[in-house]
This record gives sequence, structure tokens and C-alpha cells, in this order.
Amino acid sequence: MAAESGGAGQGGTEPRKGTVEKRQALLRGARTVFGRDGYTRAGIDEIAAEAGVSTRTLYNHFGGKENLFRTVLLDSAASVTAAYSALVARHLGKVTDIEADITALAREWMERRAEHAPHMLLVRQIIAEGAHLPADVLEEWQRIGPRATTEAVRVHFVELGARGLLALGDSDAGEAARYFTLLTAGSVTVDTFFGVVPMSQGEVDARVESGVRAFLRLYGGGRGGS
Repeated sequence: MAAESGGAGQGGTEPRKGTVEKRQALLRGARTVFGRDGYTRAGIDEIAAEAGVSTRTLYNHFGGKENLFRTVLLDSAASVTAAYSALVARHLGKVTDIEADITALAREWMERRAEHAPHMLLVRQIIAEGAHLPADVLEEWQRIGPRATTEAVRVHFVELGARGLLALGDSDAGEAARYFTLLTAGSVTVDTFFGVVPMSQGEVDARVESGVRAFLRLYGGGRGGS
């Protein structure tokens, strides 16, 4: 490991950056390296070099690799959750045709995967290295990431159930939200190994449409369901 007093960049001199800028550079660099190499193989030197800062700066901001990983993962998860929650609200906030509207949601959900590719790579590493990661970090990621996104869907499904557009009660909405994401996004996510293995747009669309039909066979209501 390079000496903490050493600098990254030409001539060993660390570029002049403000505190906030350095922190953001570290988060971006760490997300890249953790997504590429995983938690256990990622090195502090590599992360600092990717961020364009010194190892001393990394330790000053985050104290070490575990806290840096925690911060990167949770920050990234919160950002993705916010983006998908807004997407869900836009599509499910004013439903008039249940099949058309949830199909449009699922399609855009998949279209926006590329925007979140660095986060998906992190998630892939979590699955591969889960046994070696701190349990509290995994729990917090679940809470502010996957569970929070599912909750955003559940809230709208409760309203759609009350309107008769979905055949479910309040107690069924959480299960319905999980099935919706598994039947649409989940099929593509698993088979592409979180975006690593290519899948044609035609196949993605076919998976989404098939998933929506299966979902509506389970939960379609008296108006607009199939």
C-alpha cells in the first residue's frame, strides 16, 4: 500500500480539490472499483488512484475500506430507490387502464437500467460475496434499497385495490408488489446476471409483457384486468 502521505496524480502531487469534491470523487471511484473487483479484492490504493486522490485522503474521509463500502453502497441504493420511486409514482399515480399503465411502468423500469449500471454491478458483487460482507451493511442496504422500492409499489397497489383495478386487499399489496417486480424486472435481471450478459430489446419487451399478463392473472381486478 502506498504511504498515506503519498499523492495520486502526476508527480505524486494530489490535485487541489475541495472537501466535497474529494468525497464525491472517492465515492465514484470506489463504486467503480467495488463493482469491478468486489469487496474483498478491491484495494485501497486502486480506489484512491481511481478517485485521483491520496490514500491519506481516503482514510481521512472514510476511515477504511469497510466504512467506504458501506457509504458507497447505501448512497447508491438510496439514489436508485429515489429514481424508481418517482417512476412508480408517475405511472401508478393516475391509472386509467391497469394493463396499459403497469406495462408502461415495467417497460420504462427496464429501459432505465443503463442509468443504474454501476449500482447493479455492486449488487452483483453483493450476491457473490454476501458471506464476506458485514451483516449490518447488508440489512441496511435491503432496508433502503430493495424493500423501499417494493414499498413504493405497494402503496400504489393499495390504492388500485381500493379502486377495484387490482383484486387485492391492503394485506395482499406487499406480496403483489414483490410478485410484480419478480415477474417483470426480476426475470431479465437474473438471466442477464444484473446486466452483464446481453439480452435483445425484443426479448426484454417480451419478458415484460409476459410478466404483466401473469401478474394480472393473479391480481387483475374487475375493471381493466385480464
